Amino acid sequence: MDTLTYVLIAFLIFIVLRGVFADRTPIPETSGKVFKITKPAELDALLSSTTHVVVDFYADWCPPCRAIAPVFSELADTHAQDGQLAFAKVNVDHVTDVAGRYGVSAMPTFVFFEKGKPGGVKVEGLAPRGSVVLGDGGLVERVRGADRAALLAVVQALAGKKE
Repeated sequence: MDTLTYVLIAFLIFIVLRGVFADRTPIPETSGKVFKITKPAELDALLSSTTHVVVDFYADWCPPCRAIAPVFSELADTHAQDGQLAFAKVNVDHVTDVAGRYGVSAMPTFVFFEKGKPGGVKVEGLAPRGSVVLGDGGLVERVRGADRAALLAVVQALAGKKE
């Protein structure tokens, strides 16, 4: 191919990617049961008052974060229980110290907490894959990316747990 062809291909790729990453408007939250964390103390308070917490670390510019947001809201509407199971969102661009505290480097990342600490969740039938981070004993510690099936499986396992 000649130089002009490469320039045209690069220009087209630039136009397409610019459109994908251009939307930085806040991702709308459709559930009243999702806590929007704006300060580290808010997350600390939620973690200390709730047995199990699912935290969505996201960014407004992230297309997969936008895609999974309605699923996360629906899961909160269906499964949230006061004191037992809560759902929270942390914008990594606004609450950077919280994202750093838990080693979040990809968006979205869903971290599962038990009694205030990141912990693993036993999930029957969830096949290991790149988006599922397993810890000791094969427990799911986090889900990286907009893996709807994995997120649903972990939340259903948490919803079935009783204190």
